[in-house]
Amino acid sequence: MFDMSKIICVTNRKLCIDDFETRLDAIAKLKPASIILREKDLSAKDYFQLATKALKICEKNGVTLIPHNFVDTAKQLNSRGLHMPLEKLKEMSDLDRRNFSILGASCHNLSEVREAEKLRCTYVILGHIFQTACKADLPPRGIDFLREVCDNTDLPVFAIGGITSENIYEVMDNGAGGACIMSGFMNCSDVKGYIERFHTT
Repeated sequence: MFDMSKIICVTNRKLCIDDFETRLDAIAKLKPASIILREKDLSAKDYFQLATKALKICEKNGVTLIPHNFVDTAKQLNSRGLHMPLEKLKEMSDLDRRNFSILGASCHNLSEVREAEKLRCTYVILGHIFQTACKADLPPRGIDFLREVCDNTDLPVFAIGGITSENIYEVMDNGAGGACIMSGFMNCSDVKGYIERFHTT
């Protein structure tokens, strides 16, 4: 089995081809480094309800759930993790940021990674590295960009965007601490079989 401690699952229930909670449980059973519940379209109330269910699934499987964007939900659930868009992270107080032992930000260049360092982030997500349908109108930043950023920060960098079994080792070989996968987890026919391809490529 591929080293799942190098993988962060980023959710998108709109891409999920079956029951979202069932899919989340199947992913959590594989023990990824964490699952980021990225459902930005929900109201605060609906996100809290979904996050409560997701947390139970993750706790049952011994996996860290990281709320995304909804700070109050993260606090209410006593989450040790939080992931934020960088601009919103900058709006948080230092005291609020210190509430989380796992703190991540989404970054798109080295200067943003430097900002994330100052804001006490423990990791960053960097993208998008390869072509992806989620950003079909934007060119990928590429592997050279990833390597440059990784060479100039001590933070773990998780690459995102078009990550597959064919390119994940290239990502690792160029300094990334791991990779994020969204659509592959959400719309594959068999989650376990999908990951098994990662160590046979």
